[in-house]
Amino acid sequence: MTEDEQLMKEVIMDHYEHPRHNVLLNNPEYITVRLKNPSCGDDLTVQCDFSGRGDTAELADIRQKGSGCSICLASASMMAEQLEGHDIKFVKTALANFSHMLQADPYNPEVLGDAQALKGISRVLPRIKCANLAWQALAHAVSAYENKKSAAQQGQPTAIDLEVNE
Repeated sequence: MTEDEQLMKEVIMDHYEHPRHNVLLNNPEYITVRLKNPSCGDDLTVQCDFSGRGDTAELADIRQKGSGCSICLASASMMAEQLEGHDIKFVKTALANFSHMLQADPYNPEVLGDAQALKGISRVLPRIKCANLAWQALAHAVSAYENKKSAAQQGQPTAIDLEVNE
């Protein structure tokens, strides 16, 4: 194992053993997305609180909690730590770059923070779903936020519960 690979493994294990933003809230203002990957048993919930409007809206708070493999849970922790407090435009850029990284396509590592440690996952196809689950949940939350203005104004909670089979 090279020194870089060892460092990446340590970053992954740190996020797995000491997850960031690992508490869910009972708050209807948060958009809650639960995704399950039945092929490996990962089950993850991501909660997002957005403030503002349009591309100037901000991911004011992000929470994540779940059960599953070290890759899935570490990825969720990395995502939450990197993206909290950023505007929607940055979040969308990070989502796209993470997807590119997992597909071994060119990407901008500066927007991914510790999540760059997962770049080797692109060589292990079954683990791509694990690494991507939290990021897919966040993409659903961003989409729901952008599309649910009337529900939010009525105080209706948004909860999405899906199984990922692709």
